[in-house]
Amino acid sequence: MASLVVAFVVVFLLTAAPGRAMIEWLRGLGAKQNVSADAPSAHAAKQGTPTMGGVMFLVPFVLVVSGILLRHGQVQSEPSLLPVFLLTVAFALIGFADDYLSKKRDKNQGLTAPQKFLAQILIATGFMLWMARSAEPITTQVQVLPSGILGLQTFGAVIDLGWSYYPLAVLFIVGLSNATNFTDGLDGLAAGVSILICIVAAALVWLAHPGLSLYSMALAGGLAGFLWWNAYPAKVFMGDTGSLPIGAALAGVALAGKHEVGVIVASLVCWAELISVMVQVSVFKWRKRSRGLDYAKANRIFLRTPLHHHFEEMGVKETAIVTRFWIAGALCASIALLWGRIG
Repeated sequence: MASLVVAFVVVFLLTAAPGRAMIEWLRGLGAKQNVSADAPSAHAAKQGTPTMGGVMFLVPFVLVVSGILLRHGQVQSEPSLLPVFLLTVAFALIGFADDYLSKKRDKNQGLTAPQKFLAQILIATGFMLWMARSAEPITTQVQVLPSGILGLQTFGAVIDLGWSYYPLAVLFIVGLSNATNFTDGLDGLAAGVSILICIVAAALVWLAHPGLSLYSMALAGGLAGFLWWNAYPAKVFMGDTGSLPIGAALAGVALAGKHEVGVIVASLVCWAELISVMVQVSVFKWRKRSRGLDYAKANRIFLRTPLHHHFEEMGVKETAIVTRFWIAGALCASIALLWGRIG
């Protein structure tokens, strides 16, 4: 257990301490935020803030994971660790490519949505092919209910999805990656919520997979160090470089550690952000096709998406939205921990 604290603190310090210098370095590179025309008008003040800040916590995270875990034989004792690590790095590279192209074009336009989605699908598929090749008897089983709930020891606790587990797992990785990406829209929002999910993931997998637990706590430490500079008013944004790999890493830990449902429960705030976008776009397209463009524009489900923008349009202050989303995230994390404890 002490190793989890050490991993958290070390990555936190390596991220937070050089933060000011890293922010100036990003500013010197010209990595600045280009606010989307679709963002609320209040976001105009964020224009020019350094972005691609994901490198601030990913570099220390990668170094610590490589040094503490890989160097000390954890890969041999826990084979799932390296594939999860590679999954995280691969999604970080997708995010970096997106941010780099946005910087190069000097506008909020990096990879196209199909390009980004295809890359995510291919990488997630590669990860699940590894899981299929190294499959254990329980690989395709999912604990959908805590085994001790309402005194029921076995009924409904575990289902075996068979071959369908693998494509569903690919969607889980891609979905959670995009969910954390959509959550990254207000100062401190994605980092604060993701820290809670990382801690939950670490707690759930600790007994059976201490290496994955340490991995999650190291990521939490990096996010906490980044939050030091990303809290309102943010001095830096993580960009897709940071927001895409967070969800992929958490999904990888959940799948390899066999706590998929627990991590889904802990990340419900992020899923709400993703679902709000999916509902908004789907309903808009349907109403545009059936009733016309003017009707679709005048009858949106949300004032603006992702969900946090809806509350901004309602006049709620940014700091209040972030605080309340953190509270919601803490409630989801608590339920997930209790879920795991009962199970």
